[in-house]
Amino acid sequence: MAVALPKNFSEVRLHLQEPLLRNSFFIMASSLVAAGFGFFFWMIAARLYSQADVGIATALMSSMGLLILISRLGLDQSVIRFFPSRDKDRVLGTAVLVPTAVALGAGLVFIATVDVVSPELSIVRTVAPLYLTFLGAYSVTWVFEGAFNALRKSEHYFTLNLLYGSRILFLAPLIFLGAMGIFSAFGLSFVLGLILALVLLTRCSVRPALCVDRVFLREAWQFSAGAYLGGILMSAPNMVIPIMVLHVLGAESTANYYITYAIVSILFMIPYAFTTSLFVEGSHGGEMKRSVLRTLASMFALLIPAIIGLSLFGEQILNLIGKDYVEGMALLRVLAVSALFVSICQTFISIAKVRNDIRSLMLISGFVSLALLGLGYAMMHQFGLIGMGYAWLITYAGGTLLVGVILKRKGWV
Repeated sequence: MAVALPKNFSEVRLHLQEPLLRNSFFIMASSLVAAGFGFFFWMIAARLYSQADVGIATALMSSMGLLILISRLGLDQSVIRFFPSRDKDRVLGTAVLVPTAVALGAGLVFIATVDVVSPELSIVRTVAPLYLTFLGAYSVTWVFEGAFNALRKSEHYFTLNLLYGSRILFLAPLIFLGAMGIFSAFGLSFVLGLILALVLLTRCSVRPALCVDRVFLREAWQFSAGAYLGGILMSAPNMVIPIMVLHVLGAESTANYYITYAIVSILFMIPYAFTTSLFVEGSHGGEMKRSVLRTLASMFALLIPAIIGLSLFGEQILNLIGKDYVEGMALLRVLAVSALFVSICQTFISIAKVRNDIRSLMLISGFVSLALLGLGYAMMHQFGLIGMGYAWLITYAGGTLLVGVILKRKGWV
């Protein structure tokens, strides 16, 4: 099936009216805004705080992200999958209450065992109430963001990301707190986001029910469990790697990795936006083959020039943040190229979710997670920080080959 590209402004407008592309671009715009604010956030943080403070703060933020990830239980994905066919208030209420309770419980366990799990983050024990408050706000807003995408109201997701930029304003006043100043600026933005999200949901005539829908949980369990395990396997490395870098190479290398990854995430947001929209449209009954082809064509049309641009001007961008971070340029280039393979793997995952092919989802997710963490740990010992970049590229290139094998065996190509 051929995919016709728009030839003039009128055709571009018609294309953007399609839910697949409209929501993709709002999700991508949200990610661009988040990346832009993230760039200035870290640029300012790097100039106001010591490199060690930046390293500890990023590890703290990664620990909270990891707790959010393991507490989802796949219900954030079920919101997208089942919103078109079930009571939205009850689905959303269930998807908020259950994972947030799990996240807070996991947070308590982490705080109690931090001296064993990650002694470098023992500071969290002295600020436990604050940590748990930010964790709860982060958990709820995570689900609400998915709900806006499921409602095909990704413009509200965009609005939330604009508000998250307020974290920049807190950096200077909180400098006396050191690493906790950076972390607190991050957490306060989610508290504000939670308030705004509730207002926007009300405008969409959605009010999360303050109860758990046991029937929905039972019926959605198979999909939720598969999406949960697949999501953990795919996303956990992003949360674990900064902690792993801290353990293997130290706080300064952790800061270099996190800053470099934050810049390259401008590229990773492209497949995230389009494949999320692909999942939404597939859940609404959209024609999959046409949607997949349009998704791939749109992603590569944006990715290729973006990779070239970032490779050419990445050093100047790193230098704006701080001279100490320029040494991350080699890592930046390798991570940038890996975005091409990431896009293919993410597209396949969306297809598997729509088709409820949990086995294939688990296969590709498991491969990526184990290969990325295993290769990253081994290559960092041998090559230093650039070894983590090699691990990204090798893992997702291998994942792309695996996707081709699965598609051929399934007869989907």
